[in-house]
Amino acid sequence: MTDSVDFAKAMADENRQRVMRLLCCRWLCVNDIVAEMSNVSQPTVSHHLGILREAGLVHARREGKQVFYSLNQDEVAVCCGRLMRNFAPELAPTVAEA
Repeated sequence: MTDSVDFAKAMADENRQRVMRLLCCRWLCVNDIVAEMSNVSQPTVSHHLGILREAGLVHARREGKQVFYSLNQDEVAVCCGRLMRNFAPELAPTVAEA
C-alpha cells in the first residue's frame, strides 16, 4: 500500500501525471506511451514508469519481450481518500481501504 508521501512524490511530476492519464482504463507498452507523448524520450518514459510502479500506482504485465502498463485505479483512489481524510476530513467520503 502506497503511503501519502510516496503518492505525493509520484504525483509531483507533470510527465508522470500525463503517463497516468494515458494508462487510465487501458494497457499500453512503453513505445505506445512514447508515441502519445510529444518531446519525451523512451528512457524518460521508462524512468517515470519505474517510479509509478515502485509507488504501486501502475499494474504491469509481460507479453513476450514487452511489458504493458495500466493505471492501478484502486490504489489511486485509496491514496486520494487517505489524503482527504488527513487534510479535509469533513469532505472525505467513507472509502474502505484495501
